[in-house]
Amino acid sequence: MTPAAMEALVQGREGDPFAVLGRQGDVLRSFQPGALGVQVLARDGGAVLGRLEQVHPAGLFAGPAPAGPYLLRVEWPGLPQETEDPYSFGLLLGALDLHLFAEGRHFELARVFGAQAMQVEGVAGVRFAVWAPNARRVAVVGPFNGWDGRRHPMRRRAEAGVWELFLPRLPPGTLYKYEITAGDGQVLPLKADPLALATEAPPATASRVADPLPFRWTDAAWMQARAGRQGPAAPISIYEVHAASWWRDAEGASPGWSGLADRLIPYAQGMGFTHLELLPVMEHPFGGSWGYQPLAMFAPSARFGPPEGFSAFVDRAHAAGLGVILDWVPAHFPTDAHGLYRFDGTALYEHADPREGFHRDWNTAIYNFGRNEVRGFLLASALHWLEHHHVDGLRVDAVASMLYRDYSRPAGEWLPNRHGGRENEEAVRFVQELNAVVRHRCAGAVVIAEESTAWPGVTRPTEEGGLGFAYKWNMGWMHDTLHYMQQDPVHRRWQHDSMTFGAVYAWTEQFMLPLSHDEVVYGKGSLLNKMPGDAWQRFANLRAYFGFMWGQPGRKLLFMGGELAQPAEWNHDAALDWPLLDQPMHRGMQRLVHDLNAAYRAHPALHRRDAVAEGFRWVVADDRANSVFAWLRLGQPGDPPALVVSNFTPVPRQGYRLGVPLPGRWYEIVNTDGAAYGGTNSGNGGSVEARALPSHGFDQALELFLPPLATVILLHRE
Repeated sequence: MTPAAMEALVQGREGDPFAVLGRQGDVLRSFQPGALGVQVLARDGGAVLGRLEQVHPAGLFAGPAPAGPYLLRVEWPGLPQETEDPYSFGLLLGALDLHLFAEGRHFELARVFGAQAMQVEGVAGVRFAVWAPNARRVAVVGPFNGWDGRRHPMRRRAEAGVWELFLPRLPPGTLYKYEITAGDGQVLPLKADPLALATEAPPATASRVADPLPFRWTDAAWMQARAGRQGPAAPISIYEVHAASWWRDAEGASPGWSGLADRLIPYAQGMGFTHLELLPVMEHPFGGSWGYQPLAMFAPSARFGPPEGFSAFVDRAHAAGLGVILDWVPAHFPTDAHGLYRFDGTALYEHADPREGFHRDWNTAIYNFGRNEVRGFLLASALHWLEHHHVDGLRVDAVASMLYRDYSRPAGEWLPNRHGGRENEEAVRFVQELNAVVRHRCAGAVVIAEESTAWPGVTRPTEEGGLGFAYKWNMGWMHDTLHYMQQDPVHRRWQHDSMTFGAVYAWTEQFMLPLSHDEVVYGKGSLLNKMPGDAWQRFANLRAYFGFMWGQPGRKLLFMGGELAQPAEWNHDAALDWPLLDQPMHRGMQRLVHDLNAAYRAHPALHRRDAVAEGFRWVVADDRANSVFAWLRLGQPGDPPALVVSNFTPVPRQGYRLGVPLPGRWYEIVNTDGAAYGGTNSGNGGSVEARALPSHGFDQALELFLPPLATVILLHRE
C-alpha cells in the first residue's frame, strides 16, 4: 500500500475501501482510529491467529491474512471489542435488486435499501444501502463509530450508483447517518437516510435502525372486506385529524400512538365516522408544517413512538371498524441540509433548474418525476404504508402543483413540456403508475386526490386515459358553499347558484366533500365564526350547513374541531378546546354530527348511489327569494327515498309544499333545529303524511314546516 493510498484512507478520501481494507491477498488491513491494537481470531472458536501491526499512526493496522473466517479483537482504551470485519463480506445487494431499482420498478425498496437488521453469512448486523451516484465517497456514521466518517466507508455498486456496507453486531435501535463526499471533494453535512424506516425524535435528525420483527396483525377479516367499505356505494365519512393537536395532557404533551388509540379511536367510532384521516405522519423536521414538509417518506414520526406503535394504532382502528387514511406528500420536500436536497452534492431527487425544481410558494424542492429512481422511491413509499402498515388509503396532497409546470409561476419562470404546453407529462405518468400499482397490489385500498382544478378524468381509470384516483376532493363545492354560508341571509338570494352549481358536475368525478384543515387556519376563521349573525344564528347556520353537506351526494370529510363548533381557529400547538362540550350549544353540535353520521350510514338512499346521477333529483333548486333548497336522495329499488330540505334564512316557512315520489308517511330522521342540538325545536312533529297534491312532477306532496336556518331530512316509510 503506497503512502498516498494510506493518506487517502486515513484522511477519509478513499472511495474504494474494499480495495485496501480486509483481506487483500496475503495481507489483512483494518483501520481503527484510536485503537491500541488489533488481534485476529478464528471465527469458529476465538483462537488467536495473529496480531496486526500498526502501519500508520492514525490507526491503520496490517498483518498476515488468515486462511479462513476470522474475527477482529480491537483493543480500545479500557474496553476490547470483538467483531467480524465489515470488509470481509462480499457483495450484498443482488443484481435483480439493482436492476429493478435503476428501472424505477423495485416496489419493495423498504426491505432492501436503508438500514436492514439481518444476518449475512450467519452473522447478525445491519446492512446499509443508499443511492448516491455522483458521490466520490460515502460512509456510515453513528455512535458506534464516534460519528467518525473515516471508520466505515461503503462499497460503491457502480452499475446503479448505490453504496452498501454490512456492519456486524449492530442492534436495532442504533442511530446513524451518512457522510457523503461530493464529486468535487466537498464533505456534505451529514445526511439522514432517505429509506429510513425509523428516526430519532425531532428536533434531532438521525435515522434509526428499525426493529426487524414483523408486527402481529389481527385485522385479516378487515383487510379482506375493506373493498366494500371503501367503494363507490359505501358510506364514507372521514374525521380528519392532526395527531399532535387533537388532544394533550395536563402538561401540554401530545399522546403517543398508544394514547391516541385509547382516546381517538373510540371517539371517532362513537361519533359514527367510518374513517380516520391523519395529516402526514411521515417524519418531518418542522412541526409547524403539520407534516406537509416530510423528509422520511418511509418512517412514522418518532414524536408518537416507534413504527410498530403506528402499526398497532392501525390494527386497533381496524378492530373498531375504522379505516385509516394517510395524507401523503409527493409534491415537494424541504431543503433542510440533512435531507434529500442535493443529496450527493447534485440535484438528485429534485430538478436542477429551479424553474422545474423549486416551489416558490413553500420554499421547497420538487421531485424529478422523470427520473426512474425517484419515481420508484415514491412508489415504494406509497406501497410501504399500504402494505407494511396496512393503511387503507392515501390522500395525495397538492396534486395540481404536480400536474402543471406553470403552477403558481409567472410567465418566463417555468419550462414548457416537449410539446410547448403547461402539463407536466412526467408527473401525469407518475400518478397513473401509482394508481395502477396500488390497484394491482393493494386490494381494496384507495388513493384520493386533492386536485383543485378542472383537470379531466382525475378518477377515470388509467386504462381509459384518466389519472386513476379512487376519489377526488371537491374543492369547488367547498369554496362555493362556504362563500354562500358566509353571506348574511338577507343577501343569500344573490348567491343562490353557489349552492346548486355543484350538482352540475357532481358526477364527472368520484367526489368527496371536504371541510378540511385548510379552511380553519391562516386567518380564515373557524367554521363557526365564518357563519353570520348573532351567536344563536351562527350555531344554527353551521348546523344547517352540516345537514346540507351530509344530505348532498359525495363522501364526507370533516376536520377535527368542526364537530365541537370550536370558535377559534385551529392551533397546531394546542389541543382542541374540549371544555367547550360543557356548554349546551357546543355539545349539541357534536350530537348533530353524530346523528348525521348515523343517518348517513343507516339509510342507503343517502349513500348507495352517490356515484350516479340517478341517485339525486332536485325538487326545488330555484327558490331564491326564500333561500330554500330541496332534493331527493334515491337508493336502489326497494330503498326508502329521502327528502332533504334546507332553509337558509332565519324566517320559518309554514305549509311549504314539496312534491315527493311516494304516498304515505315521511318521517323526520334529522332536524338540525332540534332542541337536542340547540335549536328552537320547531318542525313537523316527527312525520308528515303525503297528500294527493300534484307538485314538482309528482302526484303527491308534503306540506312542511321549515324551521329557521335549518336542514330537515325525511325518510319515506310504508
